[in-house]
Amino acid sequence: MANSSPSTFMLGIVLGIVLVVLGVGAYVLSDFASITALIPAIFGLVIGILGAVGRQQPARQRLAVYGIGLLAVLGVLGSMRGVPAIIALLTGEAVDSVIATVSQGAMIVICLVLLAAVIQFVRETRASTNP
Repeated sequence: MANSSPSTFMLGIVLGIVLVVLGVGAYVLSDFASITALIPAIFGLVIGILGAVGRQQPARQRLAVYGIGLLAVLGVLGSMRGVPAIIALLTGEAVDSVIATVSQGAMIVICLVLLAAVIQFVRETRASTNP
């Protein structure tokens, strides 16, 4: 596959772990008040698994990278409802839940980074298969 394939999948593993820590941390910091705080952890777990599959099984790299891309898009879209609160927090206004707002903002950023890596991977693999 592409030269960046190991780094793309390693990024998936690392950012998957970051999402798990983010989700569990948000759940704990919110005093276990909302199970939805674990959503980043669920995404992170699946993204990390897909990263490991893509790294260890070259025949399944395309499937793994598309799975990571799909989850990244869903993560961004699902967290977009928090954008007004993120903007409010960044401008110093009060928000209902700082923990939820920071978690949603981090989810958006992490998923956008993953999406950029997936797009780069797809571009490089298409370029290497179509000389």
